[in-house]
Amino acid sequence: MDQEAARTARESLDLAFHMSNILDTGLDRHTLSVLIALCDLGVNPEALAAVVRELHREPSPSVVAMPSPHQTQKQ
Repeated sequence: MDQEAARTARESLDLAFHMSNILDTGLDRHTLSVLIALCDLGVNPEALAAVVRELHREPSPSVVAMPSPHQTQKQ
């Protein structure tokens, strides 16, 4: 990618990220760049938006504490 194309891509991502923040989407810059790349590859943007909304609705998986290998299970 030449420098002019890289600059244009960076400016486009900056603008999209600014709009994303105004709309309070909760998307970070990296996630937004991945979503834009998927759209560039032909993924349906409406379907992609539906997936993102669904993932935001699902609760985060809780972290399960695993016993240390040094702990014994004798009782």
